[in-house]
Amino acid sequence: MSTTFVFTARFLHTLVAALVSASLLIVPSVAHAQQRSVPIVRDAEIETLVADYANPILNAAGLSRSGIDIVLVNDHDFNAFVAGRRIFIHTGALLAAETPNEIIGVIAHEAGHIAGGHQHRLREQLARAKTMAIVATLLGIGAGVAGAANDMGGLASAGAGIAAGGTEAARRNLLGYQRTEEITADRSALTYLERTHQSGRGMLRTFERLAGNMALSGVNVDPYQISHPLPHERIANLQALVEESPYRDSKDPPELVLRHDLMRAKLAAYTAGPNAAARLFRNDPGGLPMRYADAISTYLRGSPRDALAKADQLVAAQPRDPYFHELRGDILVKANRPREGADAYAQAIRLSPAPSGLLQVGYGQALLATGQPDLVRKAASELQSGLSREPEFVNGYRYLAQAYGRIGDIGAAELATAEENFHSGKYREARAFAARAQTKLKQGTPEWRRAQDIIEFREPGRD
Repeated sequence: MSTTFVFTARFLHTLVAALVSASLLIVPSVAHAQQRSVPIVRDAEIETLVADYANPILNAAGLSRSGIDIVLVNDHDFNAFVAGRRIFIHTGALLAAETPNEIIGVIAHEAGHIAGGHQHRLREQLARAKTMAIVATLLGIGAGVAGAANDMGGLASAGAGIAAGGTEAARRNLLGYQRTEEITADRSALTYLERTHQSGRGMLRTFERLAGNMALSGVNVDPYQISHPLPHERIANLQALVEESPYRDSKDPPELVLRHDLMRAKLAAYTAGPNAAARLFRNDPGGLPMRYADAISTYLRGSPRDALAKADQLVAAQPRDPYFHELRGDILVKANRPREGADAYAQAIRLSPAPSGLLQVGYGQALLATGQPDLVRKAASELQSGLSREPEFVNGYRYLAQAYGRIGDIGAAELATAEENFHSGKYREARAFAARAQTKLKQGTPEWRRAQDIIEFREPGRD
């Protein structure tokens, strides 16, 4: 299955809500979020690595039991933000970060927003700013009406000024509040890094890169018109604190650095074109990350035979890496050798450091592709199990519906199609398939009740 890009309506609702959330950089506006789909990256290797980055930080922030999810957004910008209990990280940030410590610093910053309750307080500030703007507008209207009644044009013009000035003051107050919260989150991040014996220099490197990008673009920014402190201000605020830490010289473990580079190689091959990895790893063109990217690029754009030979070399170099076996599985399925592909996926699952619903779905897809009745039945079981761990993984439901259809369980197949539509935000279609599924499912069973839940679901914000 490897890296996939999916979009669900639930994620869009969450992204729209991010207007009132804290972020490392500027959050997209509501209008911008509504105008485009947001592709979400799903990949077992990358998600496992980012979780390994995040777990110690979340524990240090007292958030380990708060159900924090990390979502990867396929966007080339260096950005991250929080919305609700989710931390969103752009793939552009993962690609640009040269060390694990840089991304860990980003995660620590976002954890600071969540632990500090900044989203809740920001919503209060938004409500206050809205009230201030309404009051200013009413005052302006009142002045304008008085001026018109008394034929005093100057007073009427002043009324417009009152309204405009009051709205601007409300906006500036809100931006000032956000800048303060950003500074607080930066300091909290340094606390979490110190608690986990990690350096804060990765955070500084991130801000230095942002400052350099702004300088190169020739942007002249009014510091009172933005929601975040300028990068050079953040560096100045943090530099002494970072250098005072006893862990300022701590380095990322070599094995973590390798995993980081393999992740960047994979993302480059999938999202940035065939030459992107060569630019990233120009100083080590024969290294394992570059070979990984080359194998993936050959799989995506070349022949399965050549890709398989390159994947076999990767497995020979690192036989216990589950994601090299996953790549072999994908290549073998593409080469019309699904039984061998399923075996490769089974090996990936055995070697995986933690249970992975995404790997199980990939295993189920390979089993389904064999077309053998006994393996198709096993495919349905594996797909169902994988989706129980990853219920919002839309693509898996399509394969689950096919598996159930092939073994003659039409009710379960229609319920799977209902789930696919539901998690894609197509609620009308979801209700239709759920109703059809109920006619074939035994009343009162968990499957029948799930279909009923879909039928009764109403979209957020609607009656």
